[in-house]
Amino acid sequence: MKTRITELFGIERPLIQGGMHYVGYAELASAVSNAGGLGIITALTQPTPADLAKEIARCHKMTDKPFGVNLTFLPSFSTPPYPEYIDAIIEGGVKIVETAGRNPVEHLPRLKEAGVKVIHKCTSVRHALKAEAIGCDAVSVDGFECGGHPGEDDIPNMILLPRAAEELTIPFVSSGGMADGRSLVASLALGAEGMNMGTRFIATKEAPVHENVKRTLVAASELDTRLIMRSIRNTERVISNEAAEEVLRIERARFDAGEQVQIDDIRHLVAGTENLKVLKEGKMDAGAWSCGMVAGLIHDIPTCQELLDRIMAEAEALIKERLAGMLG
Repeated sequence: MKTRITELFGIERPLIQGGMHYVGYAELASAVSNAGGLGIITALTQPTPADLAKEIARCHKMTDKPFGVNLTFLPSFSTPPYPEYIDAIIEGGVKIVETAGRNPVEHLPRLKEAGVKVIHKCTSVRHALKAEAIGCDAVSVDGFECGGHPGEDDIPNMILLPRAAEELTIPFVSSGGMADGRSLVASLALGAEGMNMGTRFIATKEAPVHENVKRTLVAASELDTRLIMRSIRNTERVISNEAAEEVLRIERARFDAGEQVQIDDIRHLVAGTENLKVLKEGKMDAGAWSCGMVAGLIHDIPTCQELLDRIMAEAEALIKERLAGMLG
């Protein structure tokens, strides 16, 4: 399948594995790239820029196909050494970066000078237009269905994607609620040139997470996520577990008392250390962890090759058989 996204990134299939904290390692990224998509290593999962350089080198040994690095710009009091992480990306020969979080404008010149293509994650049309204006090559448009941070506008992809198509001139991919060939065909029909999947890739053989996490995704339905941290306008969609319910209890209690929730009230439930206990140790209630509504469409744990092959076969059948047949 040829789209502006496959042409831009030099990939065979318009399917991207988005960056995920404590999930986006070389094992998963290389498996997705070897299957014809675009795998992504998550930079800030690596403790230091030197560690990222090692992970990039490890990924090069596992695939000769294009892969990218996710670099999330966090609103933090202890800012990561972003210039050094960018050094590792450029010196590692990576030509694709997925940016997320805060506006990446101050770091774009360096990336562009090195010939790096940048795709920025956005949860609204206005943010996507800003990404286009500052020089991003593409955007990932994340609907309200997505795991992680869906923004504060609550616009689902049936509206958000065609609105993006009306406004943008650079190519974009869909993200949030994406799982299969139906998702891809729908995304293309709504104006996207490919799709980004996060949660769906966690439930694959190569994903470096505990088997309990994968089994939880298979067992979950579309009703099994919760929105936490709405009260501090840092909304996150997570799986329903004891930690998520405790966050919501704290938020409700503070609201009922007429008080503002502070991050320190819930830090012990949403911190990365607790997330790591879930993903690596399989302690499913240790902390809140990101999960999209797409869990309701996850029914197995295939290899990345099997998953991408199936998505493309489903998409082709839908386009050639079902949809074309309706034009008779």
